[in-house]
Amino acid sequence: MATALDASVDTLDDAERAFVANIREHGWFRTSVFAEADKPGFSFTTGFFVTQKMPEIVIFSMKDEFAHTVFWNIFNDAADGVMLPVGIRTDEVFSNNPAYLLQIDKSRYQEYLGWSRWFYGNDDFPSLQLVWSDRAGSFPWEDGFDETFREDQPDLTEKGWLASIVG
Repeated sequence: MATALDASVDTLDDAERAFVANIREHGWFRTSVFAEADKPGFSFTTGFFVTQKMPEIVIFSMKDEFAHTVFWNIFNDAADGVMLPVGIRTDEVFSNNPAYLLQIDKSRYQEYLGWSRWFYGNDDFPSLQLVWSDRAGSFPWEDGFDETFREDQPDLTEKGWLASIVG
C-alpha cells in the first residue's frame, strides 16, 4: 500500500513534511479538531494501519492529552500483539469505564478523517470509533445514559451503534 511515506519530500509542503516525519518517528500521529457550535471536538489517528496493521481510531469530546494517552496505549498494545475487540464491550481501554470500538462507515471519512485520507491517498483503510460510556457505565444507545453527554459522540457507523455491536 502506497502512502505519503512513499512521497518525495520535494512534493510535500511544510505541514505535510512534518506530519509524515511524525509518523516515521513515532509510527502514528494524532490530529485534533476543535469543537464547533453544533459539533463536538474529536481526535483521530493516522499511521496505525500502516505501522501496526490495525484500524485508525476516532474519539470524540475527549481532552487532547487524554486522547493522546489513550491512543498511545492502544498503539503500544498493538505493537505487543494485543488487539482490542471490535463491536464488543471492553474494559481494556479506560481504567474506570467500559468502551466499544465500532467500525466507521466510509461515507463519514471525508468529514472526520481528512489527514488520514490524504496520508493513504484514498479511503481504503479501516477506521473505528472509540465510544465511551457515561460515568455509570451506560452507552448512548442504552436506557439510563446520562443525557448531558448525548451530543458528545455522533454515531459514525453505517447502520447505527446497536447494529454494530457483536455481543
